[in-house]
Amino acid sequence: MSDTLTLASRSTDVAGARTRGAVELLGRSNAILRVQELLRRAATTEGGVLFVAEPGSDVISIARDLHHLGTSPSSAFVVIDCAIDALRLDTILFGTPANGSPASELEPIGVGSRVAAARGGVLFLQNVGDLPASAQARLARVVRDGEALLDGEPVSLSLRLMAGAGPGIDSEVRSRGFRTDLFRRLSSSRIDLPAIRDRAADVPAVATRLLEQACHDSELPVHAFSQAALALLSALSWPGNLAEIQAVVNQVVADIPKDLVEPSGLIQIEHLLPALKLDCAPGRFVPAGNLREARLRFERDYIAAVLQHHDWRMAAAAHTLGIQRPNLYRKARQLGITLTRASE
Repeated sequence: MSDTLTLASRSTDVAGARTRGAVELLGRSNAILRVQELLRRAATTEGGVLFVAEPGSDVISIARDLHHLGTSPSSAFVVIDCAIDALRLDTILFGTPANGSPASELEPIGVGSRVAAARGGVLFLQNVGDLPASAQARLARVVRDGEALLDGEPVSLSLRLMAGAGPGIDSEVRSRGFRTDLFRRLSSSRIDLPAIRDRAADVPAVATRLLEQACHDSELPVHAFSQAALALLSALSWPGNLAEIQAVVNQVVADIPKDLVEPSGLIQIEHLLPALKLDCAPGRFVPAGNLREARLRFERDYIAAVLQHHDWRMAAAAHTLGIQRPNLYRKARQLGITLTRASE
C-alpha cells in the first residue's frame, strides 16, 4: 500500500474515530491511482503544487496529506481562500497594503500575515484563480525572491506554494488574466483530480468512510451500506462531487431510524432515497400514474443503474440485486431493459 493511500486509510485512534485523511484519495480506480502516484512524486520535491478540480472536491485535505508526506511535515500549513474582497485579501495575505515598491526592493509583509505565518512551511491558496492582479504581482515577487521585508527587516521565507483551482485556470493563463510567471511556480507539479462521475468504482469506499465518520460524529454505532445501496450510490453522477456525497451521507445518518440504532445495522435503499431527493431530478420520478406504475418505473431505473454499474455483467448485477441470474433476465425483459452489453 502506498504512503498516500495509507494516509487516506489511517486506522482508528483510541476513541474509535477515524483520523481525517483525505477521503478523496480512497479507491483503486485507475484515475485515483494516477493521482496517488503524482502525489508520491510531488512529496519528493519542494516546488509548487497546483490541484485542478471541480467544485465540491476536497483539495485542502489532499494538500495536507501531501504536506505530511513531505520533508518537513511538522512545519506550518497555512490556508487562505482567495475568493474574498480584494482589499481584505491583500491585508490577510500580506499584512500590509501594496505600496508600489520598485522591482529591486523586497516585498513588505506584516507579522500577522498569512505569508509570514507560512514561513518554512506551506501556503495553500484556495480558489487561486480569483487572486487579484495586484496580489498576484506581490506573491510572484515574494516567491521569486524567497525573501520579504518583515516589519522593515529582510527575512528568508523558505515558502512552498500549493493551490487549488477550477478547470478554467488554463484559460485564465492564456487570456493573461493570471500571471504566467506565478502560474509556472505554482504548477511545478500539477495534479488534476478526477470528478466522482469518472471514478464510480471508488464510490463504495468513499461513501463507507464518510458513513463511518458521520456515525462517529453523531455518537452512533458504526453502520454500513447494503450492497444494493452502494450500487445505487455508485450509479449516480454526483455533480457536486465529494461534498454532495458527504451531504447525503450526513442526512442519512441524521435520519437513521430507531430500528438501526444497534451496531451493524445496514443502510438500505429506502434509507437513501429521502436524502437523494430523486423526486427533484428532471425527468425522473415525476408523480404520474398509480402506485404500481411508480414502483415499476423505479424498479426499471434501479435495475438499469445496477447493470450499468457492473458494466452489464449479469452475474455481478444479480448478486447485488439479491436475485438469481435467470430471474434478472426475466425482469429485464418484463421491464423493457435492453441488454445491449450483456456478454456472459
